[in-house]
Amino acid sequence: MPPDPASPTPPDHDSWATLKRFLPYLWPKDNPSLKRRIVIAVMLVIAAKATILSLPFAYRAAVDSMTTVSNEAFMAAMAMVLAYGLGRFASVGFDNLRNIVFERVGQDATRQFAEDVFHRLHRLSLRFHLSRRTGEITKTIERGTKTIDSMLYFMLFNIAPTIIELIAVGIIFYINFGWELVAGTAFTVITYIAVTRWITEWRTQLRKEMNDMDGHALGRAVDSLLNYETVKYFGAESREEERYGQAARSYADAAVKSDNSLGLLNITQSLITNALMAGAMAYTVWGWSKGELTVGDLVFVNTYLMQLFRPLDLLGFVYRTIRQGMIDMAEMFKLMDTSVEVEDVPGAPALIIRKPTVTFDNVVFGYDPDRTILQGLSFEVPAGDNIAIVGPSGAGKSTIARLLFRFYDPWSGRILIDGQDIAQLQQATVRGAIGIVPQDSVLFNDTIGYNIAYGKADTDDRTVQAAARDAAILPFIEKLPQGFDTQVGERGLKLSGGEKQRVAIARTLVKNPPILMLDEATSALDSRTEQDILATLDRISRDRTTLSIAHRLSTIADADEILVLDQGKLAERGKHNQLLRKDGLYAEMWQRQASEADG
Repeated sequence: MPPDPASPTPPDHDSWATLKRFLPYLWPKDNPSLKRRIVIAVMLVIAAKATILSLPFAYRAAVDSMTTVSNEAFMAAMAMVLAYGLGRFASVGFDNLRNIVFERVGQDATRQFAEDVFHRLHRLSLRFHLSRRTGEITKTIERGTKTIDSMLYFMLFNIAPTIIELIAVGIIFYINFGWELVAGTAFTVITYIAVTRWITEWRTQLRKEMNDMDGHALGRAVDSLLNYETVKYFGAESREEERYGQAARSYADAAVKSDNSLGLLNITQSLITNALMAGAMAYTVWGWSKGELTVGDLVFVNTYLMQLFRPLDLLGFVYRTIRQGMIDMAEMFKLMDTSVEVEDVPGAPALIIRKPTVTFDNVVFGYDPDRTILQGLSFEVPAGDNIAIVGPSGAGKSTIARLLFRFYDPWSGRILIDGQDIAQLQQATVRGAIGIVPQDSVLFNDTIGYNIAYGKADTDDRTVQAAARDAAILPFIEKLPQGFDTQVGERGLKLSGGEKQRVAIARTLVKNPPILMLDEATSALDSRTEQDILATLDRISRDRTTLSIAHRLSTIADADEILVLDQGKLAERGKHNQLLRKDGLYAEMWQRQASEADG
């Protein structure tokens, strides 16, 4: 099946549109306490920067005072040294207080963004989830949420303060030394930023390729591990190892290029900054030789440039982090922008059931535009009846279940529950009225109790035990050392097929729906387990409207009515004996299965 048609891809990562979309998370309208935290953090940034900019003045005064020997000079130098130490401590204190204040803002923004993406993923259509690569999507969310906090930190507390410091240093140098030193510093900083940006752009592309390879490798690993049994069945371990190894080698090659480019960036940055340092100090020494500058001025210039280089040294890393954060956020926004195939109409009412009838009215549907699955299918299931749906593979049996749950909307025609068109109703209420025991009962990697209680939110222990008893699995659970707290393993693989089916039945009983869908619920079981499960299903389906999709015809012989599908159309309908007397498709399928059983 093709993936959902997505909305236009969001602007590329070098566009500020991605950042603009994230700003509401950083400045939430409905949370004034977080806004206050941001304001306080900004004030602490200003206080820290003002303190750090005043330190070289104290340092210069201390050095100049030490050029003469007197008590006054000693006291002045001592006072400046103490002020310098106090200023450095205050700067560190302001910075850490800022981090403490802002931490909640960054974490809340990251959490809310991740929750919105997760919310969106659960509302995308079944078509999207059938075509997704779980590992790659997981990696996209992981990278996005990890980089958001650090990206915000660098933007607010590194780039913005560095710009302020550059302007302040320029003004201070101009007042104290004239335009020559300002021009030299400005030229060097511009060159530094331009070269850093150019190399980082190149590194960003290498990083993107590395991330793509990483996601591809993880996707292959997850896919292979989820299909562990299939790999074993076909002795394909070496093939899977080769596929994963190929992806891992591609990632390693991309990682080597990315890491080597970092060395080039560091060497280039060091060359530029040290050239400025040497030039500025030489200029100061030249001024001292002419008697225009003091020894303290040398220390003054050196201290300012050292303070300026500290954030500039991180510029490449900061710039790459922000750019990478934009890439990762753009990928997350791309997930959020994937169009939802099935949406509630505006003002959709809730489903209200008085008589749980189910009607398919001339339904036409296909997963692909050039392949129609259901071709004008019409039938009605009276309230309280047990209707079976059979037919050859590809006839459209499972498609009926997916349409009834409204995972897709039909191309034309209507599906009605109690006379209400489900396309005009709230999806949640439609799905809340239907319970399903699927062919493959997939369980969460949690306890048996959790999986049974999953049928309905806020279910109490008494209801869970009653459901387990009615599903005939309570005796099995009571024999387990940990009872309902027994872990079932990933996808429930620690349980047998029959045990998983009974847990799925119990889960549906907890939901207690008026309409029950049995989608080949016993096709994977042995005959003895199948008969036990059928007896349980027969008991729980009483007083409910039941649709049983079946492959083994013997399991639905006592249904109130049997619908026989063929190529998406209703070929035959009637009770078991009536259909056998017709000697049509159903009789042919019955005879074939009977001969296979005898053989």
